Amino acid sequence: MQTNAKASPAIIGLDIAKNFFQVHGVDVAGQVVLRRKLSRGDVLAFFKNQPKALVGIEACGTGHYWAREIAALGHEVRLLPPTYVKPYGKRGKTDAADAEAICEAVTRPNMHFVPAKTPEQQAAMMMHRSRELLVGQRTALANALRGHLAELGIIAAKGIRRVADLVAELVGADAAKIPPLAKASLTCLAAQIEAVETQIDKLEALILEWHKGNEASRRLAKIPGVGPITASAVVATIGDASNFTSARHLSAAWGLTPKQNSSGGKAKQGGISKAGDAYLRRLLFIGSIAVIRSKKAQDAGSWLGRLLERRPAKVVAIAVANKTARVIWAMLRSGEAYRAADAAVAAPAAG
Repeated sequence: MQTNAKASPAIIGLDIAKNFFQVHGVDVAGQVVLRRKLSRGDVLAFFKNQPKALVGIEACGTGHYWAREIAALGHEVRLLPPTYVKPYGKRGKTDAADAEAICEAVTRPNMHFVPAKTPEQQAAMMMHRSRELLVGQRTALANALRGHLAELGIIAAKGIRRVADLVAELVGADAAKIPPLAKASLTCLAAQIEAVETQIDKLEALILEWHKGNEASRRLAKIPGVGPITASAVVATIGDASNFTSARHLSAAWGLTPKQNSSGGKAKQGGISKAGDAYLRRLLFIGSIAVIRSKKAQDAGSWLGRLLERRPAKVVAIAVANKTARVIWAMLRSGEAYRAADAAVAAPAAG
């Protein structure tokens, strides 16, 4: 229903979904001039006929696609993190209420926005997401195989690379050790593990090829604890580092900074916020563990060595990941190559 046919909306909140989209528009004075429900096929035609406006969209599924398409029609489009939109919602949740909340949130002067990703960035991240999914499936299959064989008294050492020992035991076992029916069932699991590993290898080869063709990714891979997988994921995710105002802004966006619970002049900090991209945060943490293991017995007087003397290794790993995130921001902003703070120590790259 259009409430005021004479006025054109200057600000539009668009609540996206699979089939039906809700539009909420206000004029320059903040008065509601538009409320409408659109089918998916009518969205672009609707915005094509609208005067140029500021359009707010939540940065959720398909959000980047719609941001690109609507921006191509001449509108200014801003993507908002869903958690930042939630405080502007009124009691009760409906599509119309969500669109109104988006319309309100997009005008806030201190609001943080998400840069719209290009199709190339999304394609690069699809390689990583597909690999992550397959790695999870491989872990589930390996755990199932390990658990079933343990019921028959067949045990192997921990680690995904030791699953081959279980498979060899399964193939060579006789009927007295493994019943034929169990052997037939578990052989299916073993074959599935092999197939998944083949697909993981293919995806890792694609990621490495993309990494070699991207200058920024190659530079980031020189940072201790950052390898081709981490470097390519970072470049594909954040794109232009100027979208982050400071190194701490980037670190906070990845959830590597402490949660604040401060009031009355008393500053209280807790554990890390774990906000933002869990995938990148995990990659940086794994790389930090590799750095710690390579330097743990060395350089007791260094920053890392002194930190390890006072804090547990996993806490130190978070500090290293935080520092790495800040180095990444500085390198992407300046375009410079990595300059090691301590050239005497070379840490291996992880992931």
